[in-house]
Amino acid sequence: MTSSFNFEMGKANETKDPLFSFGMGSFIMRTCRAGALPRSRRRATTHVSGVVVLNIPDKPFSARTSTDWTKTLEDGSTVTTHLDAMLARDSVGRVYRENHTFVPANSGEKSPLYEIHIYDPRSRYQIICSTHSMKCVVTDYLPHTFFETQQAGPYDNGTKTLARESLGSDSIEGLSVSGTRETVTVNQGVKGNERPLVSVNEFWYSNELQTNLLVSRTDPIEGKQVIRLSNLSLGQPDAHLFEVPLGYTVQDMRSSVLRHR
Repeated sequence: MTSSFNFEMGKANETKDPLFSFGMGSFIMRTCRAGALPRSRRRATTHVSGVVVLNIPDKPFSARTSTDWTKTLEDGSTVTTHLDAMLARDSVGRVYRENHTFVPANSGEKSPLYEIHIYDPRSRYQIICSTHSMKCVVTDYLPHTFFETQQAGPYDNGTKTLARESLGSDSIEGLSVSGTRETVTVNQGVKGNERPLVSVNEFWYSNELQTNLLVSRTDPIEGKQVIRLSNLSLGQPDAHLFEVPLGYTVQDMRSSVLRHR
């Protein structure tokens, strides 16, 4: 069950937002505070971005996403953490996704849910709900309807170089996918590094869903991250996913609302 909350309906247009301009295989990794969790439950403050899901219509699906993150310590041993989350897109391009906290791999622990994100391209809003405070904040949103691919070769004023190669085709969750490997070399000294830093990222992309189904990132600083979509179901997801959860309060911070206050 969900509580009712109505928004104005608008028209979605294609937009180019630099924060969400990804190549088919590009990604963002950022560090942020786990502000939605009480201090006693904050286990990790690093957010690893999952697969990018575009706000495109007529390609509905739902899936479980799993992320395994392995870091190598100075003594050569490794630490691996894990999380599971739900991801969905409906037939009008609305996207539902969850943020969970990492837990030790193979511990049997369930990764705690701390945020729910809902993106609506028609009404051009996003809703972020904290499970700790049981509060949802509504803000303006620019729909993301296409990928922008970084050209191979030098970029960032020549401080980095991207090489790209095809890995051929395969099948994941019954869908045809095409693989791409991107190798990024960061020049010596750019990040205080004594030698060039080389990161290797692999992406297995479904043209049918216009989404990566498997992403692997290997970085000398961040370690290795593997993100998989599983239990993939094609078709319309539960409509309740795109509504404010029952019992949550709502703070509307959209610019159109603030102007009329």
